[in-house]
Amino acid sequence: MINFANATFVKSVASDMDFPSPRLWEVLFLGRSNVGKSSIINALCNKKSLAFVSKNPGHTTLLNYYLIDDKFYLVDAPGYGFSSRDKNHYKLFASLMDNYFVRSDKLRFAIVLLDIRRRINDDDKLMIDYLVSNHISYRLVFTKYDQANQQEKAKAKKMLMDIYNIDKNDVIFTSSKDKVGLEVLKETIEKAIK
Repeated sequence: MINFANATFVKSVASDMDFPSPRLWEVLFLGRSNVGKSSIINALCNKKSLAFVSKNPGHTTLLNYYLIDDKFYLVDAPGYGFSSRDKNHYKLFASLMDNYFVRSDKLRFAIVLLDIRRRINDDDKLMIDYLVSNHISYRLVFTKYDQANQQEKAKAKKMLMDIYNIDKNDVIFTSSKDKVGLEVLKETIEKAIK
């Protein structure tokens, strides 16, 4: 059993030269800017400020490593898509992630976060297609479930069937505020790193 509350920030990484030691399995969190990655990480680990929550999209620019219960690293990737930063941010993101995917031999699983109130866009599709084509195991996780009305929830579930032929039972619906779906997410991660 993994104690997610036993979580510590290790370091921010710009390249494979900076990967933390010892090398452990890694679970990568991906998602658009402002999807709520930091909030979900904090809720998952039951810590209010483990990951910095910014009001400005695109704040995270490096890979942030968190050691979870001395068993694996949770890796928070920069958000893709819209950023309050300049266009160089997109190039830096692409370079950073290309380097990570090529160099990291410890990536075990990826969590792709999607805002339940937003449509899956081209950036989301590119990321998911990349994971599929490179045989990287992943799970789709909707965030901000508490902020969506019934129509938005129904649309999100239908969208998964229309775009990816994914059953709603294969997706985790979460809320960092109401703690919805966090236990299922923990179980999913635990199974992935065993």
